[in-house]
Amino acid sequence: MRIKAVVFASAISMCAFSSAWSQALIPQSKLQEQERAKQEQLKQEEAAKAEAAKQSSASVPASGVTTATAPSKAPIIANCTNPNALGVSRVVAIDTTGGPGFGFEHFKQLDFLRDKEVVLTFDDGPWPTTPSVLKSLDEECTRAIFFPIGKHATYYPEILKQVLAHGHTVGAHTWSHANLADKKMTEDMQKDEIEKGFSAVKWALGTEPAPFFRAPALQHPPAMVTYLGERNIAIWSCDMDSFDFKASKPETVIKTVMSKLEKNGKGIILMHDFQKHTAEALPELLKQLKAGGYKIVQVKAKAPVQTIAKYDEEVTKDIKLPTVSSRPVSSVVETISEQ
Repeated sequence: MRIKAVVFASAISMCAFSSAWSQALIPQSKLQEQERAKQEQLKQEEAAKAEAAKQSSASVPASGVTTATAPSKAPIIANCTNPNALGVSRVVAIDTTGGPGFGFEHFKQLDFLRDKEVVLTFDDGPWPTTPSVLKSLDEECTRAIFFPIGKHATYYPEILKQVLAHGHTVGAHTWSHANLADKKMTEDMQKDEIEKGFSAVKWALGTEPAPFFRAPALQHPPAMVTYLGERNIAIWSCDMDSFDFKASKPETVIKTVMSKLEKNGKGIILMHDFQKHTAEALPELLKQLKAGGYKIVQVKAKAPVQTIAKYDEEVTKDIKLPTVSSRPVSSVVETISEQ
């Protein structure tokens, strides 16, 4: 038994010696090469993880929608002085070729919003309440889409200019807020409402608006859906209606919007800068959106709408006023006496 134990121990010793000797026989250059290969593999694995993280944060693929600016935790609005602002987390550009539709109330194909993302939209302006809405949006360094009524644009062109100057996207909401689905409306009348609305907004802004259209009462006759597609104008419905025109106080507007958002998790919100209660509700609503972890998506168009000359001329004729003067106030009004 003692002889066997000695032989066994010797065998183990020889195996250990053989293993150590075999390692010693590997050239130093070979060991360095193996170490370099190992380091290279680790680098490739880290690069793969980084790419996977990048892909997970990329835009949701949707026809006609591209992310123009990557998401950021901080507001991406230039010159924002509010460190706690709601801001804008993402900017998207819309290719309106073929007239894509947005908003789950009517169009379910193009869902470009991620969880907790919101698009703010305002209808029926410009109105004397609009500057208050702009002030609230500015204070939170955030942006929205405005769908003005053509007639209102001719009443308050300077207010509508402010909307554009403050960095918001401006579309159109018909000429007179006529219900396009009314049985008395012929197709020609429907087209007139749409086109004259865009021309009026162009007149007020002094430049072409975005090819974004929202129909009054969200009524889109099939023939007009086809027509807008031929005109390469995007149609905007909504995911949730604030029903601010029914509200008797700003608290109701806030409660309606936040409760629907909590249920849906994201969405295109329809409000009205025309409504006094909405203007009053907006500061608190924006704060609650921030507190709730919601993020604002700014929406732009890749190209402006091309208005039709016939309607441009008609708007100018109907207004019966000269083109908006570009002269500064100081060249028009001079103080000649002051106490």
